[in-house]
Amino acid sequence: MRNGASGEGRRDHESADGYARTEWALRERVKELTCLYGIAQVTERADVDLATALERIVALLPPAWQYPDVTDARISLDGRSWQTPGFASASAVQVAEILVGGVPRGRVEVAYRETCPPADEGPFLREERALIHEVARQVGLLAERQQATQEEERLRQQLWHVERLGMIGQLAAGLAHELNEPLGSILGFAQLAQRSFGLPDQTGRDLGKVVRAALHARDIVRRLLVFARQAPLGSEPVALNEVVHESLFLLESRCRRAGVKIALRLQPDLPVVLADRSLIEQAFLSLAVNGIQAMPSGGRLTVSTEGSEQVQLAVEDTGEGMSRDVLRRCFDPFFTTKEIGQGSGMGLAVTHGIVTSLGGTIEAASESGRGSRFVIRLPAVGSKETGGRDAAD
Repeated sequence: MRNGASGEGRRDHESADGYARTEWALRERVKELTCLYGIAQVTERADVDLATALERIVALLPPAWQYPDVTDARISLDGRSWQTPGFASASAVQVAEILVGGVPRGRVEVAYRETCPPADEGPFLREERALIHEVARQVGLLAERQQATQEEERLRQQLWHVERLGMIGQLAAGLAHELNEPLGSILGFAQLAQRSFGLPDQTGRDLGKVVRAALHARDIVRRLLVFARQAPLGSEPVALNEVVHESLFLLESRCRRAGVKIALRLQPDLPVVLADRSLIEQAFLSLAVNGIQAMPSGGRLTVSTEGSEQVQLAVEDTGEGMSRDVLRRCFDPFFTTKEIGQGSGMGLAVTHGIVTSLGGTIEAASESGRGSRFVIRLPAVGSKETGGRDAAD
């Protein structure tokens, strides 16, 4: 009888122990499901940016682990980290890699800051390993969605920009064609009048001014047609170093008045490019003038050339620089930060049009308070010029 009572007590004890383990396991699963439910709520919020979402997710992790009071978590993604306080003093760490589009971009880490009793895998449970990998997967999917949204917005902005340029190009082309006929008549009749006998000297000088003004206007019309890509471009071998020297000669007095020093870093054996020389001059002068205007209190304008298969012309100033928003829009037609009457907002837009029409590219880099740098790259045609030299005013 005593043995029977003892066996029954043992069974009751084992049964109670089994219930306790089941209850414990159930609590752990509830904690894990609560964590995943919280993550799902965060990732479904379209109005939450990625950084805020990761900050909220990392706060959900410690309560899901076996010893939440001594648990810390950290999510690292693309060089940035979001973590709970005290993570640096971790005793044991569980890690899962974050993949975005199949590419490793970060990791999820859960750590105990104190030594905990051993479990299935060190101090961690097998289920916790599955949980941390699921968290890493969810973070990767969230990053992918954010990346897709940003790319969609970038493409939408690019499409809007192309459509806007197209409309402006059509307007410019129509305006240029309308102006061509009266300008041709003015120029023709002025030149015809210049051939008349017995013209007073003053009349001859005035007619010369009319002809020069008409030629200047015709050149502006031609530039509009180039911007709209409806005019044939001239094509000749152009030595960029010569263009720089000749163009800067026109700006020397302006630079002296503005307190701007010019530094030249020109590669001597620079290959020539096939282009319209007047348009190259216009593009370079536009960048140089833009740099001078950015230094109202003086500074340094550095012009450099280099290249082999591709020729690079860089113009760098030490001026006010541009904010990220201004830098993003600097090539937009009619966009200007100058006061009304101070600028049309077409200088950099036309420069961009010239460079792309020549098969090249132009890039801008800038930082507020630290100046700007514009780089033109054009395909070379083989032969080399010899006029490069370094100089500084």
